[in-house]
Parts: sequence; structure tokens; C-alpha cells
Amino acid sequence: MAAIVPRWEWRTFGSDFGAADAGFAALAVEKVQESDELYLLSPVTHANVKIRAELMDIKTLEQTDQVGLEQWRPVLKASFPLGQAEVAAVCAALGVSAPAGREAFALDELIAELARPGRGVRAVEVHKRRLRYTINGCMSEMTEVVADGVPVRTVAIESEDAVRVVAAVREMGLAGRPNISYPRGLKAAVGMKG
Repeated sequence: MAAIVPRWEWRTFGSDFGAADAGFAALAVEKVQESDELYLLSPVTHANVKIRAELMDIKTLEQTDQVGLEQWRPVLKASFPLGQAEVAAVCAALGVSAPAGREAFALDELIAELARPGRGVRAVEVHKRRLRYTINGCMSEMTEVVADGVPVRTVAIESEDAVRVVAAVREMGLAGRPNISYPRGLKAAVGMKG
């Protein structure tokens, strides 16, 4: 099995990206992807916890560098039903206690457990339409997002090489904009505190 290498990511959310909109429009789109995903958002953590293509997918923040880039590591990709170890990993990422006394959880059972009153976890339905590019050797995307009915746009640049990411952000005219992870951006879009 190949080693998992964390990636440096820069992302921001908004409706207008200024010069970057024209810059991306001038590039050749390498791929268009549409997906429906379910994000699990926590008021106490900013872990990236989502269900995509019927898989539980978790990325955790490893570190933030001196210029604000975030390094994210994939830590779980598992199919349902989830066993106790996978459920414990989901709960740890969300900062909530793991349920006891159950061997496995189907998706709807897990959502019901996590979204119980008092837990604070919110399940947010997300539709994405991503236009994929390569900029300075970095994976890049311009994405139209609808989160629980709220439209927002996001642009991202990522690579294992932080220097390349910073250069691509500058090249596209995005320097000076805040780096906002998916969980934080979705929380802002749907009005969730934390």
C-alpha cells in the first residue's frame, strides 16, 4: 500500500474572486466533476468529515505554516456499515464521545446518533460542481457549491509542495485573501457557530 502523503492546501470562499475569475476562465479545464456529499460539521473542531461516493472520508489538519497554508492528512476512507473503530475515529475527529454497545452503524444510524440534541454535530448536504485545473504543478479547482440550499463559490490550490502552492496563489491573483478550509467555509455559509 502506498504511503499517505499530506497535502498543503489553500482555499477561499466567496462570490467574486476578482482577477482570479478571469485567470481561471483563460485556462483549459482539465475535468468537470459533480458530486453530492454529506459533511458532518462540529462546533468544536474543524476536521474535514464527509460522506462521498458512499464512503466515510476524514482528513485532519496536521499543521499550518507561517504563511497560513494548511497541511491536511487523509486518515480514514471506509465503506458502510462502519465498525466500532471507524465510528470512534469519526467521533474523535468531530470532538464528540463515541457511542457504546453497538458493533456497526449504517449511514442513517450514524447520522441519527451524531445529530442527537446536545451533540452539536450538523449534517450538511453539499452539491459540488468542480472545474479542475493544474497551475504551477498544483491541483486546482474553481467550484460552485450549494450547502443546504445556500450557494457559494470556492477556489482551491493544493500540492505536497507548499512553495508551489504559494506561487500558484500569487500567480492567480489570490494572495491576500484568507485561507478558509472546507469545514470553516461551510459553517460560515450555513450560519453555524464554531
